Amino acid sequence: MRKPRIVLKVGTSTLTAGTDRISRGKIEDIARQLIELRDTYDIIIVSSGAVATARQFINLSAWDSNQLPSKQALSAIGQPKLLQIYAEVFADFGLKVAQCLMTYKDFDNEESKKNTRNTVNELLMHGFIPVFNENDTVAVEELILGDNDKLSALVATLVSAEKLIIASDVEGLFDKNPNLYSEAQLIREVHELDTVDQYIEERENGLGTGGMTSKISAVKICFDQNIEVFLLNGAHPNFLIQSLNGELGFTRFSPIASN
Repeated sequence: MRKPRIVLKVGTSTLTAGTDRISRGKIEDIARQLIELRDTYDIIIVSSGAVATARQFINLSAWDSNQLPSKQALSAIGQPKLLQIYAEVFADFGLKVAQCLMTYKDFDNEESKKNTRNTVNELLMHGFIPVFNENDTVAVEELILGDNDKLSALVATLVSAEKLIIASDVEGLFDKNPNLYSEAQLIREVHELDTVDQYIEERENGLGTGGMTSKISAVKICFDQNIEVFLLNGAHPNFLIQSLNGELGFTRFSPIASN
């Protein structure tokens, strides 16, 4: 029997740890947790951060980084650098990574889905951690709208994951925008999505592109396949293990009420 699978989506804001650069310390934090969890779970990563990585290596003064072609080019520059950082940091902990780039057309094509699923199964069998990102050279949906939220949900369904864990810069879903209302309360459990939209009030964080709207859209995709979703703040040290142990405040989206 295979181990339960978790898809861990790491947002740009988590990877940069609130700065304008990729944080090797945060990637070390993730690596330490994967070591502790690897005997219990198979973990697949969906990582944003390619554009943020590129900004560390080039002079942005010649780029109009608000224009889509420039964002695509920056992603093409940053993606191999980002994977290099993962590979270097994870190697210090004895972990091996492999890159998987996808477009949404791949999820509409049964042959592509089968090939990707087979690749993931083989990588996991040989101890490699698949690291997914959107292929922004030919596909731009997440680059514009979602910071890989939708991609992570599609990957979770593709690999038949039990859980999708979205690590972002928010503690979870609140009944009001906590940046505007001090009395906002964290919603810890959601089993029905019909009333969730009333709680969404977006804000611009200047880093990634994925707000609460894109995260709820990802949850809806997972609910259709009975996949549980955790939405949590990746800034917390040991956030993955703490959430699995119920030691962290976050929102659990579960299509079936917990017993």
